[in-house]
Amino acid sequence: MSPSADGTVKCACRSADYGRLSSVDGTCSHCAGSKPSSNSSSALAFGTVPLTQSEKLRRFIVASAKGFSIGAGLRGGLALFSIIARLRHKKSRKVESFSDKEAIVVGIKETIRYGLFLGTFSGTFVSVDEIIVALGGHHRTAKWRALIAGLVAGPSMLLTGPSEQHTSLAIYILMRAAVLASRCGMKSKRFGKLCKPLTWKHGDIFLMCLSSSQILSSYLLKPESFPPSYRSFLNKHVGKDQVILQGVKEHASGLPYTNLEAIEKFYKAKGADVKLDPNMKIPCSMIHGNQACSSHVFTFFSEAYKRSLPVYLPVYLIPTLIVHRQGLLKRPYTILGKSLLGTARSSLFLSAYTASAWMWTCMVNRFWGKCDIPIVAMGTHVSLGSSQRVWHWQLRRKVGGSRYHSTALHEP
Repeated sequence: MSPSADGTVKCACRSADYGRLSSVDGTCSHCAGSKPSSNSSSALAFGTVPLTQSEKLRRFIVASAKGFSIGAGLRGGLALFSIIARLRHKKSRKVESFSDKEAIVVGIKETIRYGLFLGTFSGTFVSVDEIIVALGGHHRTAKWRALIAGLVAGPSMLLTGPSEQHTSLAIYILMRAAVLASRCGMKSKRFGKLCKPLTWKHGDIFLMCLSSSQILSSYLLKPESFPPSYRSFLNKHVGKDQVILQGVKEHASGLPYTNLEAIEKFYKAKGADVKLDPNMKIPCSMIHGNQACSSHVFTFFSEAYKRSLPVYLPVYLIPTLIVHRQGLLKRPYTILGKSLLGTARSSLFLSAYTASAWMWTCMVNRFWGKCDIPIVAMGTHVSLGSSQRVWHWQLRRKVGGSRYHSTALHEP
């Protein structure tokens, strides 16, 4: 180890390029794998100077506080929007499962639980990471200690409620882990060939098209297979009444119609006189009544965009207020502008996605002159390509020169 210009001691195994490992110094106690001395301490993976005991404690406190604020802020913000929407539609609710006061209490409990979950997860991860560094050395444990820390911190999800199941959240975290693993695999010499398809120019679009085909065709043909919350989300953004979806399901599955009259009554209530033929080969008149397929796409898109904006506004606005709260005081117009642009972009994706799903369903039905299960899967598979192109065009622009809200871009 050698002293730097400012008098601090740096390890010979680290280069000046942001503390990246360049070689191993056998005399270095914190990275050569030998046990550190009593007055030596670990260093962060990105640091060049070993941490003191007070710095370790500060790292733990900061990680726990940030985790709690993010968890409570996100969950509390979503709960707040949910309560506001509940109060706005209070008159239209016929039957209430619980009162507004109970809804507020539930929202507060969920906010605290998710804050404790992320705060405990972050604090536990940092604590285990520092303990492993102190016992095994920084460099020797660098490849595997994050795995151990994550395994120990994982059960903190129980703080959201021991009787609650969060399968969707667990699957989302698993998928994010798979994304990170694939990125590492693409750079790996050992697994590079296996991950080569992930580097194809439009491989991600093809993969998402397959996912789209599975999700949308399953929703049309077997909606009861979805969790209630996700099914409610799809019910809203698919933009069709349940009687119409039931009719499309029966047509594609080759089942006898049970609700043609209900569909005709639905359109009559909307001011359209629609007569459905029980011997129809394609269900276009069932999907959009007397409206032409082409005009239906534009009408549906404009309505879908209005439905999408309230979904993504809290997704971008709440992280902005939490993560960029200091920057808002210095550059409020720039940061809020990026947040609003992200909201508009994600809303454009979702509305283009749902509109193109119905557009391609009609086009594929007309091309083949029939509508069955393979045709439905084919139409929903193609539907995502056009909307994903919109998403990639916006994403690759790198708004403002940087990827803004990269963690929120997920799941448009």
